[in-house]
Amino acid sequence: MKTIELPNDIEKIIRERHLTFSNIDEDMISNGGFEAADEHLLLDAVIALSLGKNVLLKGPTGSGKTKLAETLSNIFKQPMHSVNCSVDMDAEALLGFKTIGQESGLNKIEFVPGPVIKAMNMGHLLYIDEINMAKPETLPILNSVLDYRRMVFNPFTGDVARAKKSFGVVAAINEGYVGTVPLNEALKNRFIVIDVPYIQGDVLKGVLMKESGLQDQSLIDKFVLLSEDLIIQVRNGQIPEEAASIRALIDTCDLAAYLPPLRAIQRGIADKLEEEREKAAIMNIAATLFV
Repeated sequence: MKTIELPNDIEKIIRERHLTFSNIDEDMISNGGFEAADEHLLLDAVIALSLGKNVLLKGPTGSGKTKLAETLSNIFKQPMHSVNCSVDMDAEALLGFKTIGQESGLNKIEFVPGPVIKAMNMGHLLYIDEINMAKPETLPILNSVLDYRRMVFNPFTGDVARAKKSFGVVAAINEGYVGTVPLNEALKNRFIVIDVPYIQGDVLKGVLMKESGLQDQSLIDKFVLLSEDLIIQVRNGQIPEEAASIRALIDTCDLAAYLPPLRAIQRGIADKLEEEREKAAIMNIAATLFV
């Protein structure tokens, strides 16, 4: 990937928002950053954040959404505060909680800020992972954070928190995943949506060479072909998305540096699944590539 230069007008906006920008170049990507066949994917995310837009990363499990968020954090030199959504998430997990502390030997009530309040107060990046795993009644807390107001009423302190100019929001979503619910339109309309597909072909080969412990190129070529076959099966509804996760494939390549490939695939991919039919389908595909 060559250095991606931003338009001059965008660079002016970045300065006005008190952001620091690092050019996107091959060195940044090769040091564990996000990689995609379409370089515009990363550029579009950078421009959206520069304009103060909220970015929603939509894609299958293990396609690199979190890696993209981390790369954006590095590009803007902004620390990232993360929220990992679940059905049990409540206002305290987002905003913070009260606890008992001590001052001059006396007990007092203290407020410990959560990731949303921290990111707003410090002007950092807020990352909301698997946002559609949260209960629909919890997410409206974020409505005023995600629109032009960039503020939220904190019921635990009675104060209104207002975000600094450099504050930004990135969220990730796995559509159709077990336990997820569709985002309501009011929330979705607060985001710019960027689709993050699985990487394949030469881009995937480069990632496996750099991020796994397997250096046998002939084996890596077969793992690239395995990934392509698994993605086809995911699209046909034969196996779940997590079976084609790039993260799982990297783990499997690490194992394959020391184990026979079929055993590595069983441990790193197949045995993570629940259905015996799905496990068998993966191992049958693998058996055609690794003999």
